[in-house]
Amino acid sequence: MDAVVVLVFSLCCLLLFSFWRQSSERAKLPPGPTPLPVFGNFFQIDVKDISQCLTNFSKSYGPVFTLYLGMQPTVVLHGYEAVKEALIDHGEEFAGRGSFPVAERINKGLGIIFSSGNRWKEIRRFTLTTLRNLGMGKRSLEDRVQEEAQCLVEELRKTNGSPCDPTFILSCAPCNVICSTVFQNRFDYKDQNFLNLMEKVNENVKIMSSPWMQVCNNFPSLIDYCPGNHHKVVKNSEYIRSYLLEKIKEHQESLNAANPRDFIDYYLIKLKQASHNQQSEFTLENLAATVFDLFGAGTETTSTTLRYALLLLLKHPDVTAKVQEEIHRVVGKHRSPCMQDRSHMPYTDAMIHEVQRFINLLPTNLPHAVTCDIKFRNYLIPKGTSILISLSSVLYDSNEFPNPETFDPGHFLDAKGNFKKSDYFMPFSAGKRMCLGEGLARMELFLFLTTILQNFKLKSLVPPKDINDTPQVNVISVSPPPFQLCFIPV
Repeated sequence: MDAVVVLVFSLCCLLLFSFWRQSSERAKLPPGPTPLPVFGNFFQIDVKDISQCLTNFSKSYGPVFTLYLGMQPTVVLHGYEAVKEALIDHGEEFAGRGSFPVAERINKGLGIIFSSGNRWKEIRRFTLTTLRNLGMGKRSLEDRVQEEAQCLVEELRKTNGSPCDPTFILSCAPCNVICSTVFQNRFDYKDQNFLNLMEKVNENVKIMSSPWMQVCNNFPSLIDYCPGNHHKVVKNSEYIRSYLLEKIKEHQESLNAANPRDFIDYYLIKLKQASHNQQSEFTLENLAATVFDLFGAGTETTSTTLRYALLLLLKHPDVTAKVQEEIHRVVGKHRSPCMQDRSHMPYTDAMIHEVQRFINLLPTNLPHAVTCDIKFRNYLIPKGTSILISLSSVLYDSNEFPNPETFDPGHFLDAKGNFKKSDYFMPFSAGKRMCLGEGLARMELFLFLTTILQNFKLKSLVPPKDINDTPQVNVISVSPPPFQLCFIPV
């Protein structure tokens, strides 16, 4: 009986403390819905459609408001003006990484995606420089992507025009581009080590985007004590880490500092140069975590966009016909598309931009955090507070994109049919934390899609009007519904 009294008393104290803490914090933070003790606003949020929930909250509380995801406050930025002001005008102050307990258990704050502070700055700076050295934005990397595009076409030819699910083949191509950048060599699409690596990476990305992960991140104590897919993430991560460390060991044995071959070589050279500095962020563990991040960020996102693009092209054959006419007029049939062609192909460029806008791949991005106490729009946001960015509210702004719910390449064309840039185009986010692989992703999307459409006619198994293009919404990312199509050689 005494134990029950103690338990009830402790629970009451916890609830009172939670209520007091939330009340004192809320006085300084932006307004928002009243949170429950311990659970916060968790039960007021539909984890399967967070974007719409944030839009609804913004109508009541304005473009900057506070939600409690568990006991911790999260400030939400909704709409272009608020997002721009934070990420661009105050980029340094909003450049921290918000809490993501599941990922923190796996990578211990290493790598690029989930690190913060000086470690993040150093590793990001090095990674950007190295990717440029390896050809990002240059002809050398373009050659690799073009080569992979031709391998992709050959795999698609093997379908012999029969109905197929493109998921696997479209996952192999961007994964191989990362492999050639990190490991120097690409893999055959049937190589078992390659298939295992790709399977683990893709599975982790999907699990990390699931509603259960949102629950675990809001209530971290569940991670250690409850069953769930988060244990699968840990197991997959250990496999990937072991594989990468083995590759790193091979590179150490064959390293020629005068002739670096790939990302791992450049990192190992930097590690040797910094070996006298005991505070150096360049360690083998950080190398494995950084390469892990490159795979996670550079494979599933691009392959999902490619897959969704094909679905939308099936749904809108008029758009497909215009793109293929432009490809055949500018590129022809006897050479591979190249990045120089893009400036002469405004409709194709607009179509790809519209795909990225329309699918809204990362509706709320990954959480940011403020790096210091900051007064933002007359509210005091304490250092370390998580920041949630509604990219949906920018990509679907009806003032910038009339009829945003409609797929229309005209959103990126002017009255004369020329390509029209938009500051509201933020599928890669913006500011200090924007995707560092943006240049590579843009190159892959253009070259892969134009090469496919140069070589194949896309045939749907159902009439275009019956194609379902409604996204399957997860917590972090979206994906197209399953579909099949036929690649008919032209």
